[in-house]
Amino acid sequence: MRYFRFLAVAVLTLSSIQIAFSQDTTVRPRTAPSVEPSPQPTAAAASNEALMTLQSRLRQLVFSPEARRGRIGIKAVSLRTGRVIFENDSEKYFVPASNQKSFTVAAALERLGPDFRIITNVFAAGAPDSNGVIRGDLRIFGRGDVSISKAFYNGDVFKGIDALVDRIAAAGVKRIEGSIVGDESYFRGSAIPNTWEWDDLQWYYGAEVSALPINDNVVELVVLPGSQGSPCRITITPPSTIYQIVNTCTTGSSASGKTLNIHKKLDRNVLEISGVLPSGDSGHRGPIAVSRPAELFVALLKQRLEAKGIAVAGDTRLLSPGVTANDTPVEVARLESPPLSVIAARTMKPSQNMYTEVLLWTLGEEVGRKSGGFGDSSTLGLNVLKEFLKQAGIDADGIVPYDGSGMSRHNLVTPAANSRLYEYMAKESRYSRAWRDSLTIGGIDGTLTNRFKGTAAVNNMRGKTGTLNQVSALTGYVSTAGGDEVVVSVMVNGVAETRQRVALIDAMIVELANFRGTLDQ
Repeated sequence: MRYFRFLAVAVLTLSSIQIAFSQDTTVRPRTAPSVEPSPQPTAAAASNEALMTLQSRLRQLVFSPEARRGRIGIKAVSLRTGRVIFENDSEKYFVPASNQKSFTVAAALERLGPDFRIITNVFAAGAPDSNGVIRGDLRIFGRGDVSISKAFYNGDVFKGIDALVDRIAAAGVKRIEGSIVGDESYFRGSAIPNTWEWDDLQWYYGAEVSALPINDNVVELVVLPGSQGSPCRITITPPSTIYQIVNTCTTGSSASGKTLNIHKKLDRNVLEISGVLPSGDSGHRGPIAVSRPAELFVALLKQRLEAKGIAVAGDTRLLSPGVTANDTPVEVARLESPPLSVIAARTMKPSQNMYTEVLLWTLGEEVGRKSGGFGDSSTLGLNVLKEFLKQAGIDADGIVPYDGSGMSRHNLVTPAANSRLYEYMAKESRYSRAWRDSLTIGGIDGTLTNRFKGTAAVNNMRGKTGTLNQVSALTGYVSTAGGDEVVVSVMVNGVAETRQRVALIDAMIVELANFRGTLDQ
């Protein structure tokens, strides 16, 4: 039975195969089994990978051995999307050095406008008579016009003051029977911020504030060797009797060591030059700060008036501090500065401390006092600055300001506050063009002239530097190779070597400039 059952099943199976074959007689070639293609990386994935690589490189720089005893704060943000690219300690405080100037200049542009001009008035008790005679004193009322300076006249120390002389001559003045009187009463407060360090005060970067500034409130000092055994030769430009020179410097043999020492008395225009200069040595050339620069202003003005043929019967003097003139004056002449947009660039690109303090004090007088504030000019200016920070969306405690320029080591700023300021000025300020034009350009001008050469950041990175002993900073804008513009603030504190600080900052900026990814949200 089992045999017949097996036979029946076999016959049935064979019949089924025959039926199937008869229904489809197409012969099909043998094919390999199908294999799914490997997924290709998307553009977004490739961009994310590039971003992670960038972040890794920036992190390596932040924690590099050169910075092991210091701190690096950084915040980099896409200006287009607001995406945070990288940050480290961005909410921590750092000493900003001259990055502080960014806040002062931005506030000045916002509150005063790029077309604002600083006016110097020339007053007298009456107009010149028919013979061109002023009966009495000629009073110069200053408001801090920093453009009366060689810096605005291709290094010529006379052309700035001559512009004022020309206005006086154009008013018909031929003789002044009184004196030339300097009036600094527009500004109130100590001429030197009280948190500056004393050993900075003799150099150009420690020049004091005055309502009557002249040639950046410095004189040019030149010390050269004479013949062997003779005193060194010393000149000051412009020549002035307000400086007393105590010269004990002697000329040694060509083989002798150079031991030149230059010391300015604090708050006094007394220069002590001592030591030895070898014969044939190049000596020393450089600017020295002037105490009470308004004295130099009126002395130089009298000299240039007389050179123009305008006689001055009297001498020169300043109104005593806190004293304002009680006459009812007639305006004889006035001199207007270039617009603030020009002054802003002359402040930011070379990082000019005195100009920045003048802008802060001007904010105090033109905005703070006129809005009912009281106090000295600097305090009023800082109050205006703090109000501007609120407008710009910067945390109230993101910046602790003590001066306008960053010379004070008491200033504290976070990288986040820096980057937010630059975002605001680029995207929300009415005066973003004037702001950008004020910034120094990598490898091109200002304090970045010699940086980023041969890299993608040259003629690309645009911003503000900062340098003090053990402090370096750079905040600004850099465009990536992928076409995005980035706001970046890097602040380095506590690294002793300037070269190492700058190298770390520049390496970070170049990494951003070389980035080829996209920065979409």
